Amino acid sequence: MAYTTEELIQILADERQACLKGERLKIAATASGNPIIDRFIKSDGIQKFDAYQDFKAAVHCYQREHRVSGIVWRRLTVKGSSIDYPEVDSQLIALPEDLETLKLVKARIVSFWRKVTVGMDIYKSINNGKDYRLVTPATVDKIAQRMEWANLCKWEKADFLEIVLQLGWGQPEAAAYNRELPIAGSEYIHAVNPGNRPIC
Repeated sequence: MAYTTEELIQILADERQACLKGERLKIAATASGNPIIDRFIKSDGIQKFDAYQDFKAAVHCYQREHRVSGIVWRRLTVKGSSIDYPEVDSQLIALPEDLETLKLVKARIVSFWRKVTVGMDIYKSINNGKDYRLVTPATVDKIAQRMEWANLCKWEKADFLEIVLQLGWGQPEAAAYNRELPIAGSEYIHAVNPGNRPIC
């Protein structure tokens, strides 16, 4: 019997901790690939990172082979309104059927985001999240039309609220940091109370 999505998430979390503690190392990992330079660079961090990345890649292969979904269900509540929606766990991959599920709920997620952000200032993340540009709801609609799926998150304190709409295409794991452009990528839209700037 195959592991479940939840079990794979826990297995990866345990392995990540083992790697961080130095219980798992990829001895062959080097900082630069240049033996002269590598003698002067501490390699244990790279060895820990590479060990975890190799293990994670093996789990992704397991997911594909055993058809284990990468989707987890989330609930987000903002201003008294709630939405239950699927997202791919950040350590797993989306199977083709997971991507279809994400595509089917994109419009519902975008609609919820529009509803709870009425009257808020809207910013688009630019320069890989280093800066933000004020945009209109019409601009967000144009971006959403080009994208395959959507995701949500919020940052809330007593005097601050930020609701982030991630609009993307391709594998969500790769899209989060735009590491595999043009195969996968995403845009981040931030809604904040008037006069505030995004912090996420």
